[in-house]
Amino acid sequence: MPALVELASDVGEHGGPGLEEVASRAVGGAASASVAGNGATGRLGAPGGGAGAHASPRYKWVALANTTFGVVMATIDSSIMLIALPDVFKGIHLDPLLAGNSFYLLWMILSFMVVSSVLVVSLGRLGDMYGRVKMYNLGFAIYTFTSLVLTVDWMHGQAGAMYLVIARVFQGVGAAFLMANSAAILTDAFPENQRGLALGINNVSGISGSFIGLVLGGILGPIDWRLIFLVSVPFGLAGTLWAYFKLEEDPEAVAARRQRREPVDWPGNLTFALGLVAIMVGITYGIQPYGGRSMGWTSPKVLGELGAGVALLAGFAFIESKSVAPMFRLALFRIRAFTFGVLSSFLAAVARGGLMFMLVIWLQGIWLPEHGYSFSATPLWAGIYMLPLTGGFLLAGPISGILSDRFGSRPFATGGMLLATATFIALEFLPIDFSYSEFALLLLGNGLAMGFFASPNRAGVMNSLPPKHRGAGAGMNVTFQNSAQVLSIGIFFTLVIVGLSASLPLHLTSGLVSQGVPRAEASHIGHLPPVSILFAAFLGYSPLQHLLPAQVLHHLTKAQYEAVVGRSFFPHLISAPFGSGLRTAFDFAAGGCFIAALASWARGKRFVYTERRKASAAAEPVTAETPAMMAAE
Repeated sequence: MPALVELASDVGEHGGPGLEEVASRAVGGAASASVAGNGATGRLGAPGGGAGAHASPRYKWVALANTTFGVVMATIDSSIMLIALPDVFKGIHLDPLLAGNSFYLLWMILSFMVVSSVLVVSLGRLGDMYGRVKMYNLGFAIYTFTSLVLTVDWMHGQAGAMYLVIARVFQGVGAAFLMANSAAILTDAFPENQRGLALGINNVSGISGSFIGLVLGGILGPIDWRLIFLVSVPFGLAGTLWAYFKLEEDPEAVAARRQRREPVDWPGNLTFALGLVAIMVGITYGIQPYGGRSMGWTSPKVLGELGAGVALLAGFAFIESKSVAPMFRLALFRIRAFTFGVLSSFLAAVARGGLMFMLVIWLQGIWLPEHGYSFSATPLWAGIYMLPLTGGFLLAGPISGILSDRFGSRPFATGGMLLATATFIALEFLPIDFSYSEFALLLLGNGLAMGFFASPNRAGVMNSLPPKHRGAGAGMNVTFQNSAQVLSIGIFFTLVIVGLSASLPLHLTSGLVSQGVPRAEASHIGHLPPVSILFAAFLGYSPLQHLLPAQVLHHLTKAQYEAVVGRSFFPHLISAPFGSGLRTAFDFAAGGCFIAALASWARGKRFVYTERRKASAAAEPVTAETPAMMAAE
């Protein structure tokens, strides 16, 4: 309750005349008011939560350039490992498909994502308390240093892999600092009529960075696996120095922090971090085999992790409701535009989070080998063939951001999710051996859809927040989004594995026997956990050459050997089973996007939080029942 009273006090302080008149026009009766004061003028000292409060009119563009650079660097590293994993494992002399090594395969990818999900709310809150630019600069420095640390792994085998996993955790900490504070810095720097453009460029560039990372990983990994980390060091150093000398704390935010000194919510931080980590660990182990089953969702360990995570998060919610200075501002969910903006962001991330993995497996494991590419070359070309998706993001993001500044977030964010729904449905009807022009067109459409959604949605969320809670609110939004991506990966893999389990054993066994492989060995390969087959395809290995024992391969005739380890045999065997699971996954994605569209529409008309002059505030009493003050246009 202290948090609710505090937010109500903030709102009451900035309330304004004409509330009832404007509220009657607001969608759903949400508490609102017409834009008051000079929040969007950009004048020094103008009310508006810091927007335009910096002395130099060029500062906002410096802030946009640097924060976009930082976010792109962070998101590139979130995906650069996906394509470069075969080269990394080869470099540290570890076979990721052997029993006991799948942990390293998963956590080299997910450790970065999990840490950034867990910490981003806490670090956004620290930015509110101690300075967003300070926390952002610290994140750039940590990110750069750990990128250098990753390049000096001198160990091999499991020890070398564990070194990389731990270093990736700390790299994720630096990235979390960047992602948690960049949106708040931009919201402080830009007036409300330009925030959609700024946040759109920043957000879409960040999303595109994850696809750029695929191509960079494919280019740099074969040269030397250390380059995928080393390439970040000079850019990170330049970004760190640039941010340190050019970014400025918002003067109004500094003055407000001096007036209030709040303690760190350690109980909330710990229960939230432990609960979220437990759930994410449970999800990653849920897609791995257990006790003769193709997946581990019934494993006591997985059930215990998921149960413990839910219990800790329930405890976290209770702690936050009682805390004087909560980390997670639950009171912000009283703001309709914030609540439905975050909800639609979560649903969109669940719908699309596992898409990249599925597309990589589809391309690397089936389509590219069947079209003449060697298995070793497929990682790079998978990244290249997915570039239309990136192009759609880059094209739609800034345009939708500009339009949302004028017309509000709802029509564009909702329309983006409806278009995404249509593209996922269309992908269901695409044959496994597709025409690339059709595939590229659908990827472009999906990228456009996500770009039209992401920029306006983020601008709508940030515009709805009181200035002193922008860091925490931005962190909450990013946490929901990143956590949803991990959840989505678990869901997508589960749906595809279910589809594979139904028919893959029969297809693989009969296909191998027809090429002279002994039935016992063929049956063994056919009944391997489907996730092993997916991981082999995902890594760009020649799966059957890797899975069949050398002595079995040596007893085959030359023609049989060339057929079994050739480019088309394995893709042909798994095409039908994989296609069945993939279509189910696309059904799920389409449904998630449609529900996200409904949530986006429910946000109401355009809302912008606007501060009123202190004189007006002094004329009105503050009560705990005061509704969240917004501006509706």
